Amino acid sequence: MTHIALGTIPFGTAVDEATSFALLDRFVEAGGTMIDTSNNYPFWMEGATGDESEATIGAWLSARGNRDRVVLSTKCGGRPTIPGDRTLDSAEGLSAPTVRAAVRESLRRLRTDHVDVYWAHIQDRSTPLQEQVEAFAGLVADGAAKAVGASNHPSWRLERARALAVANGWAPYSHVQLRHSYLRPRPGVRLPEAGHVQVGEETLDYVRTEGLRLWVYTSLLAGAYSGRADRPVPAHYDHPGTARRLARLREVAAELGATPNQVVLAWLLAQDIVPIVGVSSAPQLEEALAAVDLKLDDEVRARLDDPALA
Repeated sequence: MTHIALGTIPFGTAVDEATSFALLDRFVEAGGTMIDTSNNYPFWMEGATGDESEATIGAWLSARGNRDRVVLSTKCGGRPTIPGDRTLDSAEGLSAPTVRAAVRESLRRLRTDHVDVYWAHIQDRSTPLQEQVEAFAGLVADGAAKAVGASNHPSWRLERARALAVANGWAPYSHVQLRHSYLRPRPGVRLPEAGHVQVGEETLDYVRTEGLRLWVYTSLLAGAYSGRADRPVPAHYDHPGTARRLARLREVAAELGATPNQVVLAWLLAQDIVPIVGVSSAPQLEEALAAVDLKLDDEVRARLDDPALA
């Protein structure tokens, strides 16, 4: 069964260790298994190094002794190499030596001997793609990762990477992580967040045809579906389709006795997409967990996907 993945960016920083442990405990108690982190979360916060999320999860895994109950997902490639850099300008990249060193450090912080999915976090156009693909496949061969994936890579580059792996008998990228939600950005807009790559119709066609597992971040648009004045819909979603889709979403949520957030998550789950949900409090987690049991029938899904809403 497809389930949500718990996003852990603030764990160990904005969310203290005790609260992080409580959220992780409740997530697993409710049947959650997928935990998503990175070797650079959250480097952009003042005073943070990028170690914090992995280290907090590692401490929790050690304290609970439950490594075999979770699907652990982490990434490399986007960690700054200059201390204090809050941008991606000095990102470590995806050279073979960097990948090997990064996974060792992640395993140390996570206090485990392997991860279940290891990701190329962002593109690295300065390193030959074949070197990158071989390095990630080597982690599978060595047992450091059970599977590998590409995050924030366009479909054409992902296909080229997978073709290289198949041609050489290497483990290919089998997971994809991109930005996606029910609302769609304005066509042609450049996302303000450095490194983010948005899901498009071509992406969905590609992953379904190839049988890849799609994980999506910013699935709830940082609270924009809540209608709170302090959580507005981002400016790059400002186009007529947004108002139409929001109206339909709220209409369906009212009919189902659910929140708009829950309908968005149920809509993603119904497509066999893994939504990564970042939470910082117990109520946020409970709202997300309830979406797993919210079933959308064909008629409701057709209304949510009505082409006239675009």
